[in-house]
Amino acid sequence: MRNVRLIVNGFPRDLAVNPHEMLLDTLRERVGLTGTKKGCEQGSCGSCTVILEGTPVLACLTPTLRCADKHILTIEGLEHETRDIGGSETGAVSDSLHPVQRQMVEKGAIQCGYCTPGIVMTAVAFLKNVPDPSETEIREALSGNLCRCTGYAKIVQAVRAAAEELSR
Repeated sequence: MRNVRLIVNGFPRDLAVNPHEMLLDTLRERVGLTGTKKGCEQGSCGSCTVILEGTPVLACLTPTLRCADKHILTIEGLEHETRDIGGSETGAVSDSLHPVQRQMVEKGAIQCGYCTPGIVMTAVAFLKNVPDPSETEIREALSGNLCRCTGYAKIVQAVRAAAEELSR
C-alpha cells in the first residue's frame, strides 16, 4: 500500500492505495462515490469518465498514484461546480443540477442512466473548452461514451441546450 492525497470534488482525501489500483476503484471503494460507473474496465465505454485537472479521463485506465495532489471532479461534485457558475444554494433539486444534468433530464436524454454520469462529465469538460459547439463537434466529443439505450439525438440536443444556458 502507498499513501496518496487526492483532491476529490474540492476536498482533500488522504488514502492508502495499492500500487496498481485504478482511480475508478479508489473512488468507488475507498472514497465511497459510486456515481462513477464501472462498465467495461477496458476504456471502451466511457461510463467511468471523471474530470482530472480539467480534462476528462477514463477512471478505469487511470492509476490512482498518477493523480497525487490533483483535482478530480466526479458526478457527485457537479453541485459545487453549479454553485461556481451561479446556481442557487436553496437546496431545490433543479437549482443544484449542473446545466448539462438539467438539460439531460429536460430533453429526455436519459434511458437506463448507466452511461449518463460519464456522458455528463465529458460534456461538462467539453463545454468549458468549446462554449458554442456545432452538432458535429458535440458528437465527436461524446464519441468515447457509449449508450445502448438512446440514438444520441436527445443527448446532443441536451448538450446544445446546456451550451446555450451556460452562455447566458
